[in-house]
Amino acid sequence: MLKLKHCIAALALVVAAPGMSQEPVNLDQLLQQLKAGKFAQSQANEEREARFRAEAAQQQQILREAIAKRDQLEQTSARLESQFEGNERDLAALEDALTQRMGSLKELFGVLQQVAGDTASNLRNSYVSVEFPGRSDALNELAEKMGSSSKLATIEEIESVWFALQQEMTESGKVSEFSTEVTLANGEKTTKPVIRVGTFNMVADGKYLELIPGTDAVAELVRQPGSRYLDTAEALEQSNDNPVRFGLDPTGGSILGLLVQAPGLKERIDQGSTVGYIILALGVIGLLIALERFVTLTLMGGKVKRQLKNDKAQQDNPLGRVMAVKDKYPDVDTETLELKLSEAILREVPRITRNLTFIKIISVVAPLLGLLGTVTGMINTFQAITLFGTGDPKLMAGGISQALVTTVLGLVVAIPMTLLFATLNTRSKNLVHVLQEQASGIIAERSERGH
Repeated sequence: MLKLKHCIAALALVVAAPGMSQEPVNLDQLLQQLKAGKFAQSQANEEREARFRAEAAQQQQILREAIAKRDQLEQTSARLESQFEGNERDLAALEDALTQRMGSLKELFGVLQQVAGDTASNLRNSYVSVEFPGRSDALNELAEKMGSSSKLATIEEIESVWFALQQEMTESGKVSEFSTEVTLANGEKTTKPVIRVGTFNMVADGKYLELIPGTDAVAELVRQPGSRYLDTAEALEQSNDNPVRFGLDPTGGSILGLLVQAPGLKERIDQGSTVGYIILALGVIGLLIALERFVTLTLMGGKVKRQLKNDKAQQDNPLGRVMAVKDKYPDVDTETLELKLSEAILREVPRITRNLTFIKIISVVAPLLGLLGTVTGMINTFQAITLFGTGDPKLMAGGISQALVTTVLGLVVAIPMTLLFATLNTRSKNLVHVLQEQASGIIAERSERGH
């Protein structure tokens, strides 16, 4: 019985009307509340049903209006489609009539469109546009107008194409000077006088300029060509209307761009890496030794020649020191004198031939070091091929450069060292030959006096 009361109380709380907040105290009150809640719920349902019936009629009206509008739009669409088809037929007929009336002029306007587009592209990359900016804009507009629609060019537009071509041809044969903004190699911008040589090159302050792609602005080349070309640029600026020699690029900058990319002497030496530096160091050492030997043997040869004209022995030259042996041993026999003279000559030979062997060694070692650099460079090249393949030649350029540069450096050092060794060795042998000749004369003279 108690459980039944609890269930009825819970049910009453669920279905009670919203305004009934008082808790029932007995079963009679609970029954009254249930009756009131049922009545309120029935009244709410009736109101919703009435509202739904009213809205159903409104929805039917909206549906009828939408159907009517759809029918109207379908009629409009059919009428427009019919009108569009008629316009298409009329347009095709007009185009056929236009084509028949134009005749060969259609090909003319097609060529005009192509020429206008090509000329605009050429003018954008022309040095003349720096002096006369904005020349390509009108030609671009003409080409786009004739390409995007069937509009024909006017007489003025046709004349503008002819004028642009004639101006380009005329300016290509002129050397013009004007002022414009130039971007320096350090990024700064300044206005300065510029000399334009036709459509080929531009120079300012003795330096070559390049046209910035897609603009009418110019900038200094970050890397300038060799001094012989820069000298011609300076001569052009100082010519005062006199003919001068000038380094002209007929391609409008393409060859000049490739020329400045070529590595200089220092860059080529750097490509030789460590082996190249060692070869050059040996070459410098050998050159210094050869210079010292050349000066020493020249002075020594002059003293020997003076000694040949003087019977009195001088101690400042090898021949004088050899001749002094005769005076030192005036009473010895011929064989003893011969041995003494040979000893004196052998004592002078190291002074005469000093360091010549080192020069010869350098002439032999230099090409071997070059071969070592070549092998090392090829090893680096094959390693790059193994890692990255042969798709990009720039990856192999470093090893190939080292291989070739070290070979060249080795030959550059070896050839002069070989020639210097041959020259100095000949001079030293001549001096030794003079000593031997004079010693033989002394022995012969002593022998005759003994007899």
